[in-house]
Amino acid sequence: MEQLFYFYQYLVYFYACAITVIYFILAVFGYFKILKNKVKYTSKEENTLKTHPKIAPGISVVAPAYNEEVIIIENVQSLLNLDYPNFEVIIVNDGSKDKTLELLIDNFELHEVPYPYIQKVRSAPVKRVFKSTNSFYERLTVVDKENGGTKADAMNAGINIAKYDYFINTDVDCILDKDTLTKVILPVLDSKVHVIAVGATMRMANGCEVREGEIVKAKAPNRLIPLFQETEYLRSYLLAKMGWSSFNLVPNVSGGFGLFDKNIVIEAGGYDSSSHAEDMDMTLRMVAYMCDQKKEYRIEQIPDTCCWTEGPPNLKVLGRQRTRWGRGLLQIFVVHRRFMFNPSYGRMGMLVMPYALLFEFMAPIIEFIGIGFLLFLLFTDQLNSETFWLMLLFVYMVGATMSLVSISFDVMVKKQYDSYFQYFKLIFLSAFEAILYHPFIVFFSLRGYWQYMTKKNFKWGEMTRQGFTQETTSKPMETTIS
Repeated sequence: MEQLFYFYQYLVYFYACAITVIYFILAVFGYFKILKNKVKYTSKEENTLKTHPKIAPGISVVAPAYNEEVIIIENVQSLLNLDYPNFEVIIVNDGSKDKTLELLIDNFELHEVPYPYIQKVRSAPVKRVFKSTNSFYERLTVVDKENGGTKADAMNAGINIAKYDYFINTDVDCILDKDTLTKVILPVLDSKVHVIAVGATMRMANGCEVREGEIVKAKAPNRLIPLFQETEYLRSYLLAKMGWSSFNLVPNVSGGFGLFDKNIVIEAGGYDSSSHAEDMDMTLRMVAYMCDQKKEYRIEQIPDTCCWTEGPPNLKVLGRQRTRWGRGLLQIFVVHRRFMFNPSYGRMGMLVMPYALLFEFMAPIIEFIGIGFLLFLLFTDQLNSETFWLMLLFVYMVGATMSLVSISFDVMVKKQYDSYFQYFKLIFLSAFEAILYHPFIVFFSLRGYWQYMTKKNFKWGEMTRQGFTQETTSKPMETTIS
């Protein structure tokens, strides 16, 4: 037993050191990738696309909606106001039971039109397609379909309707910056290698001032849970994903926002409606398709904040979200186990999947066992207090430093907040993240693993929409899949 304890102590030590080294490397390469992007893609390149529409590829913005009457009008208007010459907006009403469809019809002067619907990827039946009689809304298409139970199913219906070669996967509760489409398409046009997807930084809209579907003043969230998520998102996008992008090792393009090559998505089979992590699942299958076809590819990540989303406002909603993420992560390794350590799938099989297994999936398990191990040593009076506090301080300082680096990267990309006090809030709260926030994330992840292994019926969760204006009221949104 004593040897087992020693082995576990050394395992945790080397595990922590490995994570530290990896994040240090990601931070360094992420920094240089951000600098490269700032020099390479400027307002001059963006304006060239806007003034020469013939060279700007068409982009379809696809946003599923289920019971979104609180926010639907303002956010659709936001999507229609994007500053890009060639785009369309496709809203997929996924069998809403509230007034989502009625509000769309009334506010955007929609009427049903005949449409030659061809199902390239599988989805629940489409009932009707609407277009506006007002030329001001000519870019808008609304698809009314039977509820498929998941966002993935609704996305597939949107892909079947989309007329352009590239599409944006986003949520109807997200607010996109006006120059978003220009920013995400530039890496596609600039690359000599086929770019199959592009991700960008996502931020919390909680606390921001919004007028007519546009962020007019960015503020750090006022509530504790969204504030922790803001720092977590910055760390994920600006440090981790920007670093991985330097090696063409981006593990997934977020389901909240991302640009995708429509033809590759269709060839890969579209979104999997049974997946609880449809974003990573889709990314992996796109990469697998490219590897099977022996074609070169790139997945790009840009540092710009392009998407603002309403994050879970409290622990209850956060728990449902992170439980689903944990369930989806385990599902990924079960469904796609053939990719693991498979040299036929290149970087994905030999690096992306093993890293995700060891440092994403295993991390909550190792931490949970570590707590039990610590309690045992404490009750049996075997705890070396000097070593314990030294290790705890080391892990704490590494986490806090990574958060601080991520926040500084955000300032370097673009100072989103008018006041540095807003950044101070993020820095101050990051000092308490390991104590007040991270333990809940570990618990929710483990709960997700358990739910998947016990095959329990799972709810995507009830997300209380606060809306982005004071006039709106909150309401629940719930979708169930079996």
